[in-house]
Amino acid sequence: MLRAGRRKAFQVRLARGVKIEGRLEETLKLAREKSIPIEEVPRDTLNGINSHHQGIALQTEAYPYVGLDRILDLAAEREEAPLVLLLDTLKDPQNLGSLIRTAELVGVHGVVLPHRRTATVTPAVISASSGASEHILITQANLAQTITGLKDAGLWVVGLEGSREAQFPGEVDLDGPLAVVVGSEGEGMRSLVRTSCDFLMRLPMRGQIDSLNAAVAGSVALYLVWQERGFQGARE
Repeated sequence: MLRAGRRKAFQVRLARGVKIEGRLEETLKLAREKSIPIEEVPRDTLNGINSHHQGIALQTEAYPYVGLDRILDLAAEREEAPLVLLLDTLKDPQNLGSLIRTAELVGVHGVVLPHRRTATVTPAVISASSGASEHILITQANLAQTITGLKDAGLWVVGLEGSREAQFPGEVDLDGPLAVVVGSEGEGMRSLVRTSCDFLMRLPMRGQIDSLNAAVAGSVALYLVWQERGFQGARE
């Protein structure tokens, strides 16, 4: 969050007696450079915030959601075909964080969450994303209306599911302006969202297990899309 600099930080709380080295030392250095107050507190104070803390906590303003236009503007600024990830009522913070992490790594320009019945960007999600949520643009919107808006902007919409009528990756054009929809862990996409998709895609499988975890399936799909783009922008 300190590196991304997208929201205001008010105070760092540091557990008294914690060993300051490595990432913790780097974090405190960044806080001092940004003139953020650092207060030493009893470890129990941080336990009351989150029992899985690593000796440090940051008080900050709310997560800065953006509008869909900002996501499309970012694609234009990068001179890239838009790539947007839509998550239909994903409820597990770990799954949401994992998908945000993958999305940021492969160059997704923005993530769309519905207004209701979904996990949002909480400290647990930020942790699961390894901080990727601070670097990627995320919006909350009506998904069906968003899909219509994305189509009007020239994007094709592909929904990920395991039904027989869904096509395998080699049968779906994943190049060009694209939105990828991943449904909830147990129910998949809602009916209106599903019927709004231009294509449905399923991942080939073998073995005895009949499905992939939502975050894993979504991550595989995003890498397939990035592969079609020639791994554009990949680090050396």
